[in-house]
Parts: sequence; C-alpha cells; structure tokens
Amino acid sequence: MAIVGSIIKGIIDLRDKIVSEPDAEEAQLEVLMSLLTKARDTAFGKHYGFEEILRSEDIKKTFAEKVPYFDYNKLNTEWWYKLHEGEENVTWPGKPPYFALSSGTTGKSSKRIPVTEDMLDAIRKTGIKQVGALSNFDLPSDFYEKEIMMLGSSTALQEEGDHEEGEISGISAGNIPFWFRGFYKPGEEISKIEEWDEKVQRIAENAKNWDIGALSGIPSWMELMLKKVIEYHKVENIHEIWPNLQVYTTGGVAFEPYEKSFNALLAKPIIVIDTYLASEGFLAFQQRPDTDAMKLVIDSGIYFEFVPFKAEYINKDGSINDKAPVISLDRVRENEDYILLISTVSGTWRYLIGDTIKFTDVGRHEIRITGRTKFFLNVVGSQLSVNKMNDALRELENKYDIKIPEFTLAAVRINGEFYHSWYLGTETQVSDEELAKGLDEALKEANKNYRVARSKALKGVKVKTISPELFQEWSGLNKKKGGQVKMEKVMNEEKFAKWEAFIQKQENES
Repeated sequence: MAIVGSIIKGIIDLRDKIVSEPDAEEAQLEVLMSLLTKARDTAFGKHYGFEEILRSEDIKKTFAEKVPYFDYNKLNTEWWYKLHEGEENVTWPGKPPYFALSSGTTGKSSKRIPVTEDMLDAIRKTGIKQVGALSNFDLPSDFYEKEIMMLGSSTALQEEGDHEEGEISGISAGNIPFWFRGFYKPGEEISKIEEWDEKVQRIAENAKNWDIGALSGIPSWMELMLKKVIEYHKVENIHEIWPNLQVYTTGGVAFEPYEKSFNALLAKPIIVIDTYLASEGFLAFQQRPDTDAMKLVIDSGIYFEFVPFKAEYINKDGSINDKAPVISLDRVRENEDYILLISTVSGTWRYLIGDTIKFTDVGRHEIRITGRTKFFLNVVGSQLSVNKMNDALRELENKYDIKIPEFTLAAVRINGEFYHSWYLGTETQVSDEELAKGLDEALKEANKNYRVARSKALKGVKVKTISPELFQEWSGLNKKKGGQVKMEKVMNEEKFAKWEAFIQKQENES
C-alpha cells in the first residue's frame, strides 16, 4: 500500500469526521448578509438600498422585494458594461481580475462574466470540500498518488486592459493550489495550447508517460479525447493506457446521454462523480456514491433562490417575468422543477443562470440539473424539458441497443402544421421512421402535456440520424472545440435553418 497515498487518504478521512454540516437555513442567511454587507457601498448596493435591506426584520423577503431578477443581458446592459469602461465598485467591491467567457449554448457571442478574487477563493474552498467527499467513495489509498487529467479550455488567458479573459475551466486551472500541480495533467505547457486538435494530439503523444487515476471535463469532449488516445496507441480501450483510471468527474451537462458510448471506451467500470461548476461559480458536487445527485454548496459565497418551472413564468427568450414567485431553500419540495437564481461574491444578483433543477433529497439539499430555460420546448403546448427528452432517448437506446450521445431539435412548420424535427447523433441501422415512432410514444408516456399537444396542434415527429461527430464539428464552426462548449438541444427556427444547411453541406461533401 502506497505510504503517501495512505497519508493523504487518512487526512481526508479525518477531515470528513471533524467538519460538521452547517444548518442550511442559517448558512444561507449568513451568506446573504455577507454578500449585502460587502457590496453595500457599490453602485448596485446603493441603488437597491442594501443598507436598508440589512436593517429589515426579514432580510431574505426584503431582498427579494427590492432587487429584481437579472439575466445576463439585463445585468450586463445596466451594470457590468461600466466595468469595461474602467469603473470600479459596480456590483462588487473593486474590479474583477478575470472575466469568464461563456457563449453557453444559445448566445451568438461570448458572455463576459466577472470572476473576482472572492469567487476564486470560494471555488478553491468548494474544490477542497469535493476532495474531502472522496472519502465516501471507498477508493484505495494508492488512488491518491495518481495523476488527474483535467480537460478544459486553454489556461493561456487573453489580456484585456486591466484584466484577463478566458473560459472558467482555464481560469480555474490557472489558479490551482501549488500542492496540486504535481498531480495535474496534461500539465502547464499543453494546457496553454489554444487549438483543440493540437492539444488532444499532444495529450495522445504523452499519454503513456502519465499514470492517470481520474478524469475531469465535459463528457462530449472527454469522449473525443479518449478516442484519440485509443486510436493513437492502437489499443482497444483507455485502460490499456491508463490501467489505474478509477474516477471520472463530469459536469456542465447531463452524463446519461453519453453513458453508453463513454463506457464503451473502458475495460472496467469507473466511478462517475457529477459536479456543477459554471462560469458564475461552483454550485454543487456529488457527495456520496449511492446517488447521482449533487449537494448544493450552501456556505461558500452563493445565495440560492428558486422559481417554480412553469410555462406562465417563462418568456420566449428563456428569461422569467416579474410575476414569477420565488422560493427560498427552506421551502423547496422534492421532485419539482425549479429555475435557479443565484447571488454571488462575483457581483451577480438574483441572477438567472439559465438552468432548471429539481431536488432529489431536500434534507441533504441534493439536486439534479433537469435542463435549460431556453431549451424548454413549448411552441404548441408540448411543455418538453430537456430531462423528458433525455429520458425518452434513453428508452430508445435500451429498446434498440444503440447509443445516442447527441441530439438537437426544433419545432418547425410544414404546410402550416407543426412538427418536432429531431436530429439524433447515432450509428444505427434502425430506420428514421421507426425511431420517430418510438420517440413519439416514449414522450407521450412521459409527458401528459406532450400527449395532449400531439392530439391537437402538434402534427407529428420527424427524425434524421447523423454521425455524432457532426455535432462537434458544428460547435467548432460556431464557437470553438473543447472547454465549456456545449451543444444546444433546442433551436429556434432561424438557428435550425442554419443547422440544416450545415448538415446538408456536410452530406454533399462526404
């Protein structure tokens, strides 16, 4: 048994026994009071009367009454633009040293989200909590001596005046603690490479020099990297290169769509641990093995609020209207979908991050991401969320023994009638017509609103199967490969027309 690994495991086990779980309601109130206190002298804090909110008898209620909802466009247009004009103390004290670039899945251009030193400190603290939670997964001592492959965007950030810009994975990797750097792969030199294909080629060339015990990154890009390493070394699976690989820390998107194709690259099962690290902060991580849900980080710089996920509260652009009610953490219920709002130490306030979640265990404050507000397909009353779409596709995978890691769809009008037009990324001999029928039936079973829509305004379902690689090519064409880039699941008609033209061009050239 490795001595160093035993020492590290012992420290983690001891820390897990010593650190007690805070009371959630008290912890969240303390976070909110800390946020308001620190930002009360900012332009935002003065405008919305943070001093007055802090003196109120019910701080959470008064905060919700006085400060409106913000999505990125509103917060940037009204406040954050001032940071780029040289102002300081705008929504948080001082000026942020970094901006996280996030085009997300629907934006035409990159969002620029402030990342303060306070946020970097909060991310580091949550990272330590996550490492501490590894003691719950019964990993052998020698695991703690292995290296970790963190596949993200370039750590070579762009200097823009008085700050630097890059994706949050690159910013975070560039600020990892000194004691962790010896475990971190692909290392500083390769991590700075901007070009995705070049970076993955260098990883493949060096793969045999590393003893990787854990992987971390978005599933779609991690899968492509593993395939490249396997292909380069002419082996059957990744365990022939990294025999001690035992853990994959995923995040950014649901892992279930990628599970079958990802597992096909392995020789033996590995532990999959989900995380919720967004450009706006490190929100949650999976704390224990007997669940696939993640525990909200309730005591580290993020105050959470929840809006019931109902069609009447959502505008066409995915934002929420002013009539939408808000619920605090102590009033949420299990298995109900909520739109997530956060206020953070980076100066986001009642901020619509764009994700929908549900609580699987209220007592443990464990959640699952169920979709995106902009991916809520409700053109003709079908009220389809991404989790319902994913569930239906998992049924197709099981029924036909196929893998469908990627998909996108839109509501289209043909001869005046609405159809849901799906593109499935899969290699299969099953006909598009049969898959369309199976998908339609699965959705009818899972969603009563969809079933009603299919009997009225929604005429039918169309499916076209394409190579999964085309989804990555599309992402590379419109944004860039790797990092935090995620494929949009639901497109509007304008975007879908461009997507179909892209697919047609690829088919004509092949």
